[in-house]
Amino acid sequence: MAAQDAWGLGLPGFRGLKLDPAPGKGMNRDCIRNEEADKYFFHFPDGNASIARLLMRKLIPAAIPGNSFTDVVLAKADYAKLDEPSSAMRIRLNSTVVKVKHIVGAGGDPSSAKEVEVSYFTENKLKTVRAANCILACWHVVIPYIAQELPDAQKAALTSAQKVPLLYNNVLVRNWGAFQKLGTSSIYAPGMYHTGVNLDLPVSIGGYECTKKPDEPIVVHMMKAACKPGHPAREQHRLGRIQLYGTSFETYERKIREQLLRMLGPGGFDPARDILEITVNRWPHGYAYEYNSLFDPFWLEGSETPCQVARKPFGRLAIANADADAYAYTDCAIDQAYRAVQELKKLPSSQLSALSSQEIPKVGKS
Repeated sequence: MAAQDAWGLGLPGFRGLKLDPAPGKGMNRDCIRNEEADKYFFHFPDGNASIARLLMRKLIPAAIPGNSFTDVVLAKADYAKLDEPSSAMRIRLNSTVVKVKHIVGAGGDPSSAKEVEVSYFTENKLKTVRAANCILACWHVVIPYIAQELPDAQKAALTSAQKVPLLYNNVLVRNWGAFQKLGTSSIYAPGMYHTGVNLDLPVSIGGYECTKKPDEPIVVHMMKAACKPGHPAREQHRLGRIQLYGTSFETYERKIREQLLRMLGPGGFDPARDILEITVNRWPHGYAYEYNSLFDPFWLEGSETPCQVARKPFGRLAIANADADAYAYTDCAIDQAYRAVQELKKLPSSQLSALSSQEIPKVGKS
């Protein structure tokens, strides 16, 4: 799949091969380049955050003002509206779920349960809420610890999920004149600390205006996929996660300044003068792991994949997240969320509605 991704991204070495533009099995769908796709391009200034904000406004209109996909960009969220007792939909932040179980009698079968109990930790207290159903949309590796009723085979499939650790650094620079002089907006550097460097995408929408002149400030995005060459992919991701956690901010800053000087120095860039701010985004549990025929032989065998086993419903529990299809992008997460909801809709109705789940008094303290 790595070679297919390289071809799909337009990297050197493929132009003379006259390859069919259609993707092959295992092709990263986000990398497919064709004329139709090139004609359509849309990007919110804050990336996928605006999609989450649009979903939030649909669920709780009072939380996000406005009524269009353009005005959501600068709309200010009212977080106090997310968890109002009178609301049909409630979202509780800073609440980490630690246990999910079916409410059944002694020796009862979870498939006969009419309720699910969810225990979560918030404000230094352990609280519990009951509902008709529950969707676990978290990283699959943690689900076996939360939902211990699951079958062993499903737990093993969930545990096999991996996350691709990423480093996303955003650097605010005084201007982008050096990029203009060098005639580039994006640089691919496989041998350097950050493998990808590019200017912020030029998007103006809903009152937000992007920079248009080279003497204006702009954000430079720098990306590194933390890894350890020579190891299988899953092991590389584990070692890369340790690398991200163990690297100091001072090291990241030095790497950023050194690399931008080497790349942009011929265009007149001076890190001491031109770098205004640096934001380091460690993303140790970043993208969902996508199956690779080099390390996952089942991917080409046509057999049931681990993610298909992992996402099977169990009683009144359904499982979502991009891990559920081993594909690391927003459209996958939405598809898997829809599937999970449809699975729960097939269950017999419960006396306790998920929309009117009731909080039980505190059951413990930290």
